[in-house]
Amino acid sequence: MTEQTIDKVKQLTNIPSPTGNTYEIISVIKEMMEKEGYTPVINRKGSLMITVEGENTEQERFITAHVDTLGAMVRAVKPDGRLKIDLIGGFRFNAIEGEYCTIHTTRGETYKGTILMHQTSVHVYKDAGEAARNQDNIEVRIDEKVTTAEETKALGISVGDFISFDPRTEITDSGFIKSRHLDDKVSVAILLQFLSKIVKEKITLPHTTHFFISNNEEIGYGGNSNISDKVVEYLAVDMGAMGDDQQTDEYSVSICVKDASGPYHYQFRKKLTQLCEKYQIPYQLDIYPFYGSDASAAMKAGADVRHALIGAGIDASHAYERTHNDSIKATENLVEQYLLSFID
Repeated sequence: MTEQTIDKVKQLTNIPSPTGNTYEIISVIKEMMEKEGYTPVINRKGSLMITVEGENTEQERFITAHVDTLGAMVRAVKPDGRLKIDLIGGFRFNAIEGEYCTIHTTRGETYKGTILMHQTSVHVYKDAGEAARNQDNIEVRIDEKVTTAEETKALGISVGDFISFDPRTEITDSGFIKSRHLDDKVSVAILLQFLSKIVKEKITLPHTTHFFISNNEEIGYGGNSNISDKVVEYLAVDMGAMGDDQQTDEYSVSICVKDASGPYHYQFRKKLTQLCEKYQIPYQLDIYPFYGSDASAAMKAGADVRHALIGAGIDASHAYERTHNDSIKATENLVEQYLLSFID
């Protein structure tokens, strides 16, 4: 299943979807699922839900992955025609320096550009290396003949226009996939592929399950609404964070025990580790110190559910990210075995 999942990852990463502008990708996913025979529903916030009826219709599950990504907005048009930007999501300006991008105007036009320091040229600026990477110094150089604010505005570019970062998705012969926005399009691809498998193999789930594709996770309020009172367990499938003191790697599924919101449900976490042990799925337990998920957002919103968080291990999160087939496969396996198990 991993090969088809990776094909879906490539497709999804190449559809721009910064938080606040996810209409296109949600429409694409809706059409994909309708072709599989499902009846997806888009809620007022623009998220998408697919409900699959199971044998038990009284104790339900809710599983989510988010399709929104980091991005930016036009903060101001500078006198020289370049753009000051405002960040969408939790990342730093240095993570996007040198990146190609697309400006999406309200009128529907798109323009290419590059995100650069104003003081980029070492032949001109003595402080090119030391100047702060911040909103005042980072700008978008538009690939159009513009040298004044008036010329840029004449293109239809204005404050509030969305800016998406080019993903540069690449699959290596050694099994790595590197791209922007693997957070969280790897997880979305895993859920979509499992939904396809349900249809192809005529699988009946033990519990009615709501597959929720959220579109506001990067700003803290994705899948915390549209939760039925019958939902007992809420599983967020998101990235596993890698770095110093982290156990998460690119070759196993990461099970989060605690993030910035606090511990996840202990019994639910134990159930996931037991499934990994039973089915020989490589896994790591980990704490994500500066992290929040759709599941933790649901808890803050007052949802009375058991909550858990798992995901593929993603290196260099919120920058140019990377994971491996092995981690995707392990996450797929845990998602499948969990959804085929019964609620205790």
